[in-house]
Amino acid sequence: MIDTAGLDELVGALWARGYTVLGPTVRSGAVVHAEVRTVGDLPAGLTDEQDGGRYRLVADDERRLFHYNAGAGSWKQALFPPTLRLFSARRAADGDDVRVEGPEPAPRYAFLGVRACDLNAIAIQDRVFMGDRYVDDDYAARRRDAFLVAVNCSKAGGTCFCVSMGTGPRAADRFDLALTELLDEAGHRFLVEVGSDRGAEVVSDVPRRDAGPDDERLAAQIIARTAASMGRELDTDGIKELLYTNVEHPRWAEVADRCLTCGNCTLACPTCFCSAVEDVTDLSGAEAQRTRTWDSCFTLDHSYVHGGSVRPSARSRYRQWMTHKLASWIDQFGTSGCVGCGRCITWCPVAIDITEEVAAIRASDVREARADV
Repeated sequence: MIDTAGLDELVGALWARGYTVLGPTVRSGAVVHAEVRTVGDLPAGLTDEQDGGRYRLVADDERRLFHYNAGAGSWKQALFPPTLRLFSARRAADGDDVRVEGPEPAPRYAFLGVRACDLNAIAIQDRVFMGDRYVDDDYAARRRDAFLVAVNCSKAGGTCFCVSMGTGPRAADRFDLALTELLDEAGHRFLVEVGSDRGAEVVSDVPRRDAGPDDERLAAQIIARTAASMGRELDTDGIKELLYTNVEHPRWAEVADRCLTCGNCTLACPTCFCSAVEDVTDLSGAEAQRTRTWDSCFTLDHSYVHGGSVRPSARSRYRQWMTHKLASWIDQFGTSGCVGCGRCITWCPVAIDITEEVAAIRASDVREARADV
């Protein structure tokens, strides 16, 4: 067990070991990930309200530090940055020498406040970028040294459905340290679970005490209460076959009537990894740079081949995104591409709900099956 002063010392211990500590801070009315130097940088006394197309931070009577849910930004922004210089080249004045520089050195990050859904999202991107014969060197360098401090959720957001996906709300593994925030008449404190040797080494520098039965009981109650109060649910039984056999379902056209193809869902999603590469030179031809940027399967250019886009309609692009996320991702990577964080629902301007769309297809699929009997 550590108290808030101990958490402050934990942050200091990570900085002392050369980590740049990123954690939850408040910017422009939202919880975002930024540098955290002390506990004072955390969003104390705030919680959030989330629903389809709606996000608000509101005051909370209690002074909890982690009493909120996933914001628009995920840890993907640090591990797979939105813009990355792949290389730059500069020709010398005499034209005989060319100086080439690769990507900037990868930062050494410690992530504070990683939720269970995001731990699973990081594991999914590990599989995409490092789990095959093709390895993304920049991602691997950032991920290799990343120190993960998880936080078990003390509340479920209005768009959360991690229980349906088997990804939360308790952090089960893949962390160095995991915290459960406790606040009652016994005080404000954190139950600490050690998940790695380096986690044990870091926490050894922090004043702590053994957890008692009451602490463990309260932590279990908090997690159970959170699991029982999900804002959404998604029936995943046979979901791959359901989507594969309903590629011409009329629901795709119905959702396309609302979809703006803005790509917000893919940008907020912690597992989406589409990217584009752009080459730029100056007018003299003396300098050139190649940059990787995030892209989205909702853009026409993303599916462009010679002659035009193979997915010209909103219907085809939304179907591609949802079917890939929940079905063909399983064939590619052995797991669903969704972790139930609910970001795609919260940050959709027109409140399209992936759980609602699957339920609508499943309901009509069931009716059709019954009609055939």
